[in-house]
Amino acid sequence: MAAEQNPTVRRRRLGSELRKLREEAGKSLEQAAVVLECHRSKISRIELGYLGIRARDVRDLLDDYGVDDEEVRNHLMALARDGNKRGWWDKYGQIIQPAYANYLGLESDANYIRTFQSILIPGLLQTEAYSRAVIRANPALVRDEVIDTLQKVRAERQAILTRDAEPVRFWSIIGEAALRTPIGSADIMRDQLDHLAEMVKRPNITLQVLPYEVGAHAGLSGPFVIFGFAVPNDTGVVFLENLSSSLYLETKEEVDGYTLVFDDLRSSALNPADSLEYIARINHELGTQGS
Repeated sequence: MAAEQNPTVRRRRLGSELRKLREEAGKSLEQAAVVLECHRSKISRIELGYLGIRARDVRDLLDDYGVDDEEVRNHLMALARDGNKRGWWDKYGQIIQPAYANYLGLESDANYIRTFQSILIPGLLQTEAYSRAVIRANPALVRDEVIDTLQKVRAERQAILTRDAEPVRFWSIIGEAALRTPIGSADIMRDQLDHLAEMVKRPNITLQVLPYEVGAHAGLSGPFVIFGFAVPNDTGVVFLENLSSSLYLETKEEVDGYTLVFDDLRSSALNPADSLEYIARINHELGTQGS
């Protein structure tokens, strides 16, 4: 049952796309089941991501749905072939809980990530020392072997920003509190701010700072991440997290709502060049305090 409750990300993306294409074609679950000579419940489980599907079955469904776009067909059949592949995070065993594994799958498959973080530097931009200090702040994660493993995972996650082949497009809006909250020591914070200044030199990374002086803003409801995928007509996925649970929003209305919030925050925040100057100013203040 555990595998059904935690379908792979590729299966979930594939199932979602097949459901949309079926509905656009005006086909029922029963009609799709006739194509694969199975019960309607199997089609439902495929569309929910609980069951894998062979590439040739995807091809047959797409033929029945009248989908002749070769890019779409090739992408969905590739998702079917890759649906049972293990993620790089599987080697970390029980340390990586299913909810985190699902997040890592989305992050790994995305080609565009937008995030708003109010009090922490985004994980993809954290230095090792900063990350360790954040992890140690959680009383449930105090064992050294857990911290070491999570740090290795964090380092592997960050490779999507610097890989040679199609690095992910990453746009982050960070609240001023994330730059000023003393995580670890002053030296750790200064190194972290230096790292931000270095990372934004990359053409695929955009960083904006939302200063205190903005006052009330669209992100007061909390941090969020928006994942975008290289799938035609895909609406993306919004990720929300709290202490004990996480939530994924996938309907067009939900994703559009958070996209509107992100765009409003982008307008309220400092532009990238001014944000870089703001980070340098705070870093200088930290240096002055430590001298």
